[in-house]
Amino acid sequence: MKELIIIGAGPAGLAASIYAVRSGLDTLVLEKISPGGQVMLTHAIENYPGFIEPVEGWQLAYNMEQQARRLGVAIESKDVVSVEKYDDMFHVKTTDGAVIEGRAIIAASGASLKRLGVPGESEFTGRGVSYCATCDAAFFKDRVTAVVGGGNTALEEALYLTRFASKVYIIHRRDEFRGQKILQDRVLSNPKIEPIFDTLVTQVHGDEKVYSITLQNKKTGESRELAIQGLFIFIGNTSNTTYLPEQVLNDSGEVKVDMKMQTPISGLFAAGDLRENSLRQVLMAAADGATAAISAYEYITHKDW
Repeated sequence: MKELIIIGAGPAGLAASIYAVRSGLDTLVLEKISPGGQVMLTHAIENYPGFIEPVEGWQLAYNMEQQARRLGVAIESKDVVSVEKYDDMFHVKTTDGAVIEGRAIIAASGASLKRLGVPGESEFTGRGVSYCATCDAAFFKDRVTAVVGGGNTALEEALYLTRFASKVYIIHRRDEFRGQKILQDRVLSNPKIEPIFDTLVTQVHGDEKVYSITLQNKKTGESRELAIQGLFIFIGNTSNTTYLPEQVLNDSGEVKVDMKMQTPISGLFAAGDLRENSLRQVLMAAADGATAAISAYEYITHKDW
């Protein structure tokens, strides 16, 4: 039995674990894959306080993990399938059949990248379709590529792609980007980037690898084929919350929390990208984690067990 179980070892989970162990809580972190979360896929982060120069995502995640481990945080590789509360104790079940008891839980399992859901996307994933420019951009040196999306991530990844690709189209379903103005200015002034607004990708074509995509203009309904060799998709996230009780989720599958990161179930907290109204920024996720850990400490120490 643990006092606190944290599910997820991204920025929210690691920050929570740091605050928890420094508060003296017997803490266990469960991570499905490896510590770091989606920040591992980010090429450069230039808005995290304390770094004068941009820091690579993997480096920031690694620093967070090593700091947590140095303080004594225990991190285990386990995939959680359910969290249930019995009286005053939580039971956390994992895919390997284990059941771990905890007095409080912080759900910090983040979110997963959304897919377009169009013909050819799944078939050519890894053969021209990618969800990580940082991981795959080097494979497209001097090639024509396209990015789907209009938020910060899409703009940042498009800019990164210009280091390798000869041409980068940015395809966005709206008539303007949603990302920060500084990123929009950089994108629109880059000679390698060409935006395509009011447009959807409706199909991915290829043989062994991607060679084109079908585009449809939302306003005119007109379709055309665009020759590319790489398609990078950044259209948002889906909260990883299938293991949580339905009563703590909103209609979009995000976790409902108050200002203390407390969910509708007493003792169950949530932090980071999986919660409702999250801005999905590394700094915000870390702040959520710290808040959740402090709230969990107050819950555990003030309750008459």
